[in-house]
Amino acid sequence: MARTRRPSPQMLTLIEALAARAPEWWHGYELMKATGLMSGTIYPLLMRMTDQRLVEAEWCAPEHPGRPPRHAYRLTAAGLQLARDLATDRPTPDGVPFPA
Repeated sequence: MARTRRPSPQMLTLIEALAARAPEWWHGYELMKATGLMSGTIYPLLMRMTDQRLVEAEWCAPEHPGRPPRHAYRLTAAGLQLARDLATDRPTPDGVPFPA
């Protein structure tokens, strides 16, 4: 039997940020700045969401010589659908559903 449960507040925050600019790619550091989540929270969430096929990740070539390649992340179609489903279920503190 598949277990379903409501995403954590941190995952909801991450989904909101990714959905706000879908289908654009985000770097982890950009997501940290946009969400206020720390690296010890955001990267495990991104890995879990990638395993669940809610997020896709790809390596990006360095923008400047001498810099290492970085991962970029964006919602998959399933992740975007989850964001839309959650938007209809969960209003923000001001009563307006988060953007999907």
